[in-house]
Amino acid sequence: MLRVDLHLHSHYSHDGRSTIRQLIERAKECGLDRLALTDHNTAEGALKFVELAPELAIAGEEAKTTEGEVIGLFITGRIPPFLRPEQAMDLVHEMGGLTYIPHPLDRSRSNFREHRVVELAHRIDIIETYNPWADPAANKAAARLADELGKVSATGSDAHSAEELGRSWMEMEEYEGTQDFLEKLRAARHVVTARSGTGRRA
Repeated sequence: MLRVDLHLHSHYSHDGRSTIRQLIERAKECGLDRLALTDHNTAEGALKFVELAPELAIAGEEAKTTEGEVIGLFITGRIPPFLRPEQAMDLVHEMGGLTYIPHPLDRSRSNFREHRVVELAHRIDIIETYNPWADPAANKAAARLADELGKVSATGSDAHSAEELGRSWMEMEEYEGTQDFLEKLRAARHVVTARSGTGRRA
């Protein structure tokens, strides 16, 4: 089984604190098999990560739209910020990637209103149902909504430093390609440790 973290940041994010090398070393320490580097509004670090550690890296980006944020996974280029959500999601799919909605209903972070998640559902591949920094009620609401929409759910660490890695992850079978990844993720096990969310950030 692979241990996968689908939402994390490096110093290529304005609020990230660790280098790609530090993330690679920390992944080894934690026994993580795949990391999706999803820096804010840039894919530069993620694409370098793929070059440095192709067996570990999933190229991603967390792009701010005119509403909430959209993560693209398995992307090949940048998702420009401040696009309409539909445009950002379509661009991810044009690159052969998957769309992932982080902390969708958490009011303390950039988020989508519930009715907009419903409207955008046909463009959404994955909904984050556990984010350690999100309000517990928001996580529960996201899990309920993902279930109602029949969407694949995911836990992401939303780590902004190497030290925050290894607190939560997904355990899934090996995969071949993005669509197989999506199907394997549907059956994945969500792992959240007691340390997840400690040192809560705003």
